[in-house]
Amino acid sequence: MSEINEASVKRMEKSISALKDEFNAIRTGRASASLFDKVRVEYYGEKTPLSQVANIAIPEARMFVITPWDKNLIGEIEKAIQRSELGLNPSNDGKVIRISIPPLTAERRKELVKQAKTIAENSRVAIRNIRRDGNDELKKQQKDNSITEDELKTAEDTLQKTTDKFIAEINKILEDKEKEIMEG
Repeated sequence: MSEINEASVKRMEKSISALKDEFNAIRTGRASASLFDKVRVEYYGEKTPLSQVANIAIPEARMFVITPWDKNLIGEIEKAIQRSELGLNPSNDGKVIRISIPPLTAERRKELVKQAKTIAENSRVAIRNIRRDGNDELKKQQKDNSITEDELKTAEDTLQKTTDKFIAEINKILEDKEKEIMEG
């Protein structure tokens, strides 16, 4: 495999990873600690990931219990969750924060599926842009006589197959997320 294809594969893998991270932030009807991956808490003047200042437990399918390691942070954690776009309502008893996840309405589920489809389409576009960049670089190499026309064709075919594989992976991830949202 050429250097260009290897670089393209690495960039495509990063796009898939970013897609999974974005999908983790989409709330479904079930409790999942990854929901809080993007929540940042003000801690000694720094925006710190929630997972680095508290333990997140899921005692029931629709319940979170967040236990801060420093009890003085309880108010900051509560504020950070309220500021996030998760639409959750935390309550604390001075020691822990409890969050129950309300069931999603059918309308909200449809909105979340639509949001997931948009995110997936953006990932597909990113993959296609990586393919385009790779093809441009291959054509440049062929023009500079670094590779032959046959090598160009082979490399382009390989890049297209790689692109198709990653697009199929995005479609599968989207399909799984849609099921997760709709069954809640």
